[in-house]
Amino acid sequence: MKIIAVDDEKIALEGILQEIAHAEPEAEINGFRKGEDAFSFCAENEGADVAFLDIEMPGMGGVALAKKLLTNYPDINIIFTTGYSEYAIEAIDLRCSGYILKPVTAKKIRKELDNLRNPIASDKQEKLYARAFGKFEVFLGGRPVRFRYQKTKELLAFLIDRHGVLCSNVEIISALWEDDSPESSHVSYLKNIRTDLVNTLEEKGCIPCITRVRGEMGILTDAIECDYYEYLKNRDVSGAEKLFKGEYMSQYPWGEYTLGKLIEETGKWT
Repeated sequence: MKIIAVDDEKIALEGILQEIAHAEPEAEINGFRKGEDAFSFCAENEGADVAFLDIEMPGMGGVALAKKLLTNYPDINIIFTTGYSEYAIEAIDLRCSGYILKPVTAKKIRKELDNLRNPIASDKQEKLYARAFGKFEVFLGGRPVRFRYQKTKELLAFLIDRHGVLCSNVEIISALWEDDSPESSHVSYLKNIRTDLVNTLEEKGCIPCITRVRGEMGILTDAIECDYYEYLKNRDVSGAEKLFKGEYMSQYPWGEYTLGKLIEETGKWT
Protein backbone atom coordinates (compact mmCIF):
# COMPACT_ATOMS: atom_id res chain seq x y z
CA MET A 1 0.00 0.00 0.00
CA LYS A 2 1.39 3.42 -1.03
CA ILE A 3 0.38 6.19 1.38
CA ILE A 4 1.12 9.91 1.35
CA ALA A 5 0.44 12.39 4.16
CA VAL A 6 0.41 16.17 3.84
CA ASP A 7 0.48 18.69 6.70
CA ASP A 8 2.24 22.05 6.68
CA GLU A 9 3.12 21.81 10.39
CA LYS A 10 6.32 19.81 10.92
CA ILE A 11 5.39 18.33 14.29
CA ALA A 12 1.89 17.41 13.13
CA LEU A 13 3.28 15.74 10.00
CA GLU A 14 5.83 13.74 11.98
CA GLY A 15 3.06 12.65 14.32
CA ILE A 16 0.71 11.43 11.58
CA LEU A 17 3.53 9.59 9.79
CA GLN A 18 4.33 7.79 13.04
CA GLU A 19 0.67 6.87 13.62
CA ILE A 20 0.28 5.62 10.02
CA ALA A 21 3.35 3.42 10.48
CA HIS A 22 1.81 1.96 13.65
CA ALA A 23 -1.51 1.31 11.89
CA GLU A 24 -0.07 -0.05 8.62
CA PRO A 25 3.56 -1.10 9.18
CA GLU A 26 3.94 -2.70 5.73
CA ALA A 27 2.94 0.44 3.83
CA GLU A 28 5.21 2.68 1.78
CA ILE A 29 4.73 6.05 3.50
CA ASN A 30 5.82 9.49 2.27
CA GLY A 31 5.19 12.82 4.00
CA PHE A 32 5.04 16.35 2.59
CA ARG A 33 4.57 19.82 4.02
CA LYS A 34 3.36 21.34 0.74
CA GLY A 35 0.48 20.22 -1.45
CA GLU A 36 2.50 21.00 -4.57
CA ASP A 37 5.28 18.62 -3.47
CA ALA A 38 2.79 15.86 -2.75
CA PHE A 39 1.23 16.21 -6.20
CA SER A 40 4.65 16.19 -7.87
CA PHE A 41 5.47 12.97 -6.03
CA CYS A 42 2.26 11.36 -7.28
CA ALA A 43 2.97 12.52 -10.83
CA GLU A 44 6.39 10.86 -10.69
CA ASN A 45 5.20 7.67 -8.98
CA GLU A 46 1.86 6.88 -10.66
CA GLY A 47 -0.26 8.21 -7.84
CA ALA A 48 -0.87 6.67 -4.41
CA ASP A 49 -3.41 4.36 -2.81
CA VAL A 50 -4.25 6.62 0.14
CA ALA A 51 -3.68 10.32 0.84
CA PHE A 52 -4.06 11.80 4.32
CA LEU A 53 -4.54 15.54 3.78
CA ASP A 54 -4.67 18.41 6.23
CA ILE A 55 -7.30 20.85 4.99
CA GLU A 56 -6.01 24.27 6.04
CA MET A 57 -2.55 24.79 4.53
CA PRO A 58 -0.87 27.80 2.88
CA GLY A 59 -0.57 27.60 -0.89
CA MET A 60 -2.44 24.56 -2.17
CA GLY A 61 -4.86 23.61 0.60
CA GLY A 62 -6.16 20.11 1.26
CA VAL A 63 -9.45 20.51 -0.63
CA ALA A 64 -7.72 21.89 -3.74
CA LEU A 65 -5.12 19.12 -3.59
CA ALA A 66 -7.84 16.48 -3.17
CA LYS A 67 -9.66 17.74 -6.28
CA LYS A 68 -6.44 17.69 -8.30
CA LEU A 69 -5.51 14.19 -7.11
CA LEU A 70 -8.99 12.79 -7.79
CA THR A 71 -8.99 14.30 -11.28
CA ASN A 72 -5.72 12.58 -12.13
CA TYR A 73 -6.06 9.44 -9.98
CA PRO A 74 -9.78 8.59 -9.61
CA ASP A 75 -9.07 5.52 -7.48
CA ILE A 76 -7.04 7.32 -4.81
CA ASN A 77 -8.56 7.26 -1.32
CA ILE A 78 -8.62 10.76 0.17
CA ILE A 79 -8.79 10.98 3.96
CA PHE A 80 -8.95 14.48 5.40
CA THR A 81 -7.25 15.19 8.73
CA THR A 82 -8.38 18.39 10.40
CA GLY A 83 -9.23 20.02 13.68
CA TYR A 84 -12.47 21.44 12.27
CA SER A 85 -15.77 19.60 11.63
CA GLU A 86 -17.25 22.22 9.27
CA TYR A 87 -15.41 20.74 6.28
CA ALA A 88 -17.41 17.49 6.44
CA ILE A 89 -19.81 18.53 3.65
CA GLU A 90 -16.94 19.31 1.26
CA ALA A 91 -15.52 15.87 2.01
CA ILE A 92 -18.90 14.28 1.19
CA ASP A 93 -19.22 16.29 -2.05
CA LEU A 94 -15.76 15.13 -3.14
CA ARG A 95 -16.70 11.49 -2.41
CA CYS A 96 -13.66 11.20 -0.16
CA SER A 97 -12.90 7.97 1.64
CA GLY A 98 -12.71 9.34 5.18
CA TYR A 99 -12.52 12.25 7.58
CA ILE A 100 -10.43 12.25 10.78
CA LEU A 101 -10.73 14.92 13.42
CA LYS A 102 -7.40 15.68 15.08
CA PRO A 103 -5.67 14.41 17.11
CA VAL A 104 -4.87 11.70 14.57
CA THR A 105 -4.27 8.30 16.18
CA ALA A 106 -3.33 4.87 14.86
CA LYS A 107 -6.77 3.62 15.94
CA LYS A 108 -8.56 6.27 13.85
CA ILE A 109 -6.28 5.58 10.90
CA ARG A 110 -6.84 1.83 11.12
CA LYS A 111 -10.61 2.36 11.11
CA GLU A 112 -10.41 4.43 7.93
CA LEU A 113 -8.02 2.00 6.21
CA ASP A 114 -10.44 -0.83 6.97
CA ASN A 115 -13.26 1.06 5.24
CA LEU A 116 -11.67 2.56 2.15
CA ARG A 117 -13.98 3.75 -0.61
CA ASN A 118 -11.73 2.24 -3.28
CA PRO A 119 -10.38 -1.26 -2.52
CA ILE A 120 -6.64 -1.69 -2.93
CA ALA A 121 -5.49 -4.71 -4.91
CA SER A 122 -3.82 -5.31 -8.25
CA ASP A 123 -6.87 -7.18 -9.53
CA LYS A 124 -9.38 -5.30 -7.42
CA GLN A 125 -13.06 -5.25 -8.19
CA GLU A 126 -14.71 -1.85 -8.36
CA LYS A 127 -17.65 -0.40 -6.53
CA LEU A 128 -20.67 0.66 -8.52
CA TYR A 129 -21.50 4.36 -8.20
CA ALA A 130 -25.16 5.30 -8.62
CA ARG A 131 -26.38 8.86 -9.18
CA ALA A 132 -29.94 9.05 -7.92
CA PHE A 133 -30.35 12.82 -7.59
CA GLY A 134 -31.49 14.08 -10.97
CA LYS A 135 -31.66 11.53 -13.78
CA PHE A 136 -30.61 8.07 -12.61
CA GLU A 137 -27.28 6.82 -13.95
CA VAL A 138 -24.73 4.22 -12.86
CA PHE A 139 -20.96 4.27 -13.28
CA LEU A 140 -18.09 1.86 -12.85
CA GLY A 141 -14.57 3.24 -12.83
CA GLY A 142 -16.00 6.62 -13.87
CA ARG A 143 -17.67 5.18 -17.00
CA PRO A 144 -21.44 4.73 -17.51
CA VAL A 145 -22.61 1.12 -17.31
CA ARG A 146 -24.63 -0.06 -20.33
CA PHE A 147 -27.04 -2.98 -20.07
CA ARG A 148 -28.65 -5.10 -22.76
CA TYR A 149 -32.15 -3.95 -21.80
CA GLN A 150 -33.37 -0.51 -20.68
CA LYS A 151 -35.49 -2.22 -18.03
CA THR A 152 -32.33 -3.70 -16.50
CA LYS A 153 -31.18 -0.22 -15.53
CA GLU A 154 -34.61 0.56 -14.13
CA LEU A 155 -34.56 -2.65 -12.10
CA LEU A 156 -31.25 -1.61 -10.55
CA ALA A 157 -32.65 1.86 -9.84
CA PHE A 158 -35.69 0.35 -8.11
CA LEU A 159 -33.54 -1.90 -5.92
CA ILE A 160 -31.37 1.08 -4.96
CA ASP A 161 -34.48 3.10 -4.14
CA ARG A 162 -35.66 0.27 -1.84
CA HIS A 163 -32.42 0.68 0.12
CA GLY A 164 -31.57 -2.96 0.82
CA VAL A 165 -35.10 -4.27 1.25
CA LEU A 166 -35.64 -7.60 -0.51
CA CYS A 167 -38.20 -7.13 -3.30
CA SER A 168 -40.48 -9.85 -4.63
CA ASN A 169 -41.25 -10.44 -8.31
CA VAL A 170 -44.74 -9.05 -7.74
CA GLU A 171 -43.37 -5.79 -6.28
CA ILE A 172 -40.85 -5.37 -9.08
CA ILE A 173 -43.35 -6.07 -11.87
CA SER A 174 -45.88 -3.70 -10.31
CA ALA A 175 -43.31 -0.89 -10.24
CA LEU A 176 -41.61 -1.45 -13.59
CA TRP A 177 -44.75 -2.16 -15.63
CA GLU A 178 -47.51 0.24 -14.74
CA ASP A 179 -50.11 -1.23 -17.07
CA ASP A 180 -53.10 -3.52 -16.96
CA SER A 181 -51.33 -6.55 -18.44
CA PRO A 182 -51.45 -9.71 -16.33
CA GLU A 183 -48.42 -10.34 -14.14
CA SER A 184 -47.62 -13.54 -16.02
CA SER A 185 -46.94 -11.59 -19.23
CA HIS A 186 -43.92 -9.93 -17.60
CA VAL A 187 -42.41 -12.85 -15.68
CA SER A 188 -40.23 -14.04 -18.56
CA TYR A 189 -38.96 -10.52 -19.30
CA LEU A 190 -38.18 -9.98 -15.60
CA LYS A 191 -36.14 -13.17 -15.60
CA ASN A 192 -34.13 -11.86 -18.57
CA ILE A 193 -33.39 -8.47 -17.03
CA ARG A 194 -32.44 -10.07 -13.69
CA THR A 195 -29.91 -12.22 -15.51
CA ASP A 196 -28.70 -9.24 -17.53
CA LEU A 197 -28.19 -7.19 -14.36
CA VAL A 198 -26.18 -9.81 -12.50
CA ASN A 199 -24.12 -10.90 -15.52
CA THR A 200 -23.28 -7.37 -16.70
CA LEU A 201 -22.02 -6.25 -13.29
CA GLU A 202 -20.01 -9.46 -12.91
CA GLU A 203 -18.47 -9.19 -16.38
CA LYS A 204 -17.42 -5.58 -15.74
CA GLY A 205 -15.63 -6.51 -12.50
CA CYS A 206 -18.10 -4.91 -10.13
CA ILE A 207 -17.97 -5.79 -6.43
CA PRO A 208 -21.01 -8.09 -5.90
CA CYS A 209 -23.90 -5.87 -4.84
CA ILE A 210 -27.03 -7.90 -5.65
CA THR A 211 -28.50 -10.44 -3.24
CA ARG A 212 -31.16 -13.00 -4.19
CA VAL A 213 -33.15 -15.10 -1.72
CA ARG A 214 -36.06 -17.39 -2.68
CA GLY A 215 -37.56 -15.36 -5.48
CA GLU A 216 -36.64 -11.99 -3.97
CA MET A 217 -33.74 -9.68 -4.67
CA GLY A 218 -32.21 -6.58 -3.18
CA ILE A 219 -29.19 -4.30 -3.20
CA LEU A 220 -26.28 -4.66 -0.79
CA THR A 221 -26.09 -1.03 0.30
CA ASP A 222 -22.54 -1.25 1.68
CA ALA A 223 -21.26 -2.61 -1.66
CA ILE A 224 -22.16 0.47 -3.73
CA GLU A 225 -21.68 4.23 -3.61
CA CYS A 226 -24.73 6.42 -4.11
CA ASP A 227 -25.43 10.14 -3.61
CA TYR A 228 -28.82 9.28 -2.08
CA TYR A 229 -27.19 6.94 0.43
CA GLU A 230 -24.57 9.58 1.24
CA TYR A 231 -27.40 11.99 2.01
CA LEU A 232 -29.19 9.46 4.25
CA LYS A 233 -25.98 8.77 6.18
CA ASN A 234 -25.15 12.43 6.67
CA ARG A 235 -28.51 14.20 6.85
CA ASP A 236 -27.95 15.14 10.50
CA VAL A 237 -24.79 17.04 9.51
CA SER A 238 -25.44 20.74 9.09
CA GLY A 239 -25.64 21.55 5.36
CA ALA A 240 -26.24 17.97 4.19
CA GLU A 241 -29.55 19.03 2.63
CA LYS A 242 -27.50 20.82 -0.04
CA LEU A 243 -26.66 17.43 -1.54
CA PHE A 244 -30.28 17.15 -2.74
CA LYS A 245 -31.03 19.52 -5.60
CA GLY A 246 -34.79 18.89 -5.85
CA GLU A 247 -34.78 15.96 -8.31
CA TYR A 248 -34.66 12.21 -7.73
CA MET A 249 -34.55 9.42 -10.37
CA SER A 250 -36.50 11.79 -12.59
CA GLN A 251 -37.14 9.32 -15.44
CA TYR A 252 -39.02 6.82 -13.25
CA PRO A 253 -42.60 7.58 -12.07
CA TRP A 254 -42.31 5.24 -9.07
CA GLY A 255 -39.50 7.47 -7.74
CA GLU A 256 -42.02 10.22 -6.95
CA TYR A 257 -42.81 8.73 -3.53
CA THR A 258 -39.19 9.03 -2.37
CA LEU A 259 -38.94 12.44 -4.06
CA GLY A 260 -41.93 13.62 -2.02
CA LYS A 261 -40.29 12.50 1.22
CA LEU A 262 -37.04 14.26 0.30
CA ILE A 263 -38.87 17.50 -0.57
CA GLU A 264 -40.81 17.37 2.69
CA GLU A 265 -37.62 16.72 4.67
CA THR A 266 -35.46 19.39 3.04
CA GLY A 267 -38.13 21.97 2.21
CA LYS A 268 -37.11 22.01 -1.48
CA TRP A 269 -39.61 22.20 -4.32
CA THR A 270 -39.08 21.22 -7.92
